[in-house]
Amino acid sequence: MAEYTSPTSQKWKKVAYGGMQPGFDDNHTDESFLEEMVTNANVVKRDLFKVILDSVSISQYICVVALVVLVWSYTLESTISYNTLLLLDVILLGSGFLVLLLTAEMFTLRLFAQYFLNIVYFITGLYVLSPIYHTLTRSISSDSIWALTAILILLHLFLHDYTGCTMKAPGSSTKPTLTSNISLNTSIIASVLIASRLPSRQHVFAIMLFSLLVFLFAPFVMYCIKRFSFVLHLGFSLGLVGLTLTLVYRLQGFLFGMLLGLLVFITFICPYWLIRIQKYKFEINGPWDEAKLCFDITE
Repeated sequence: MAEYTSPTSQKWKKVAYGGMQPGFDDNHTDESFLEEMVTNANVVKRDLFKVILDSVSISQYICVVALVVLVWSYTLESTISYNTLLLLDVILLGSGFLVLLLTAEMFTLRLFAQYFLNIVYFITGLYVLSPIYHTLTRSISSDSIWALTAILILLHLFLHDYTGCTMKAPGSSTKPTLTSNISLNTSIIASVLIASRLPSRQHVFAIMLFSLLVFLFAPFVMYCIKRFSFVLHLGFSLGLVGLTLTLVYRLQGFLFGMLLGLLVFITFICPYWLIRIQKYKFEINGPWDEAKLCFDITE
């Protein structure tokens, strides 16, 4: 910057938005300019153990999606029958309602009726649309279906809201984000693609009900568990991870190794990596920053 000595005795002061002072250059700064500089004012210091605990939610949901894919595979291979799928749907629905009853802070009869009516409308609409889902992709080859389903599941995992901030109960004012809506839609489309390759309309209804119960309601149920008790959340997550790894190991050893490596990478290596690179974070703030306008509106 050009250094300029004022011919007058007046003191320089900062003027916002291009105001010029007589006797001073427009780019003039004095010795006090850097005194207001602040470094790393908004940088959050993270603890490794806390980051590892926060990453459990990601590993938990990856296992949930892995279990859904396992059920899809066993159903396509006719290992799981229609009656078994319906029984699984009833167990999921009943356990979800039980969790809501035990963890809700204010669970009234009106809220229960609202939940029940939503479930009835949901199941009825799904049963009516099952014949359409059964024949929806008849003209598309199976290889294209598998590839598209895999891409949609990966996109669903990438865009899913793992914080639970957009989870909401009926009547809540919280609005889902665009990415969470895209994530949910990709999971529904993937479910429809898989259901269209099943042998009967009854199988389509059962597998669609199972998939949508998991993708629509399981995140909210898991959020309620976490909000109610973090210790219970950790115990549930560990049990879910153990169950998923056991089932995947029985299916194929290579997939077990991939899933185990992914869970270790997300739960332990990524938090350690984040803490290690935190020391390279450098942020400076000062009088050169754009002014932030704050309005105090009082009635």
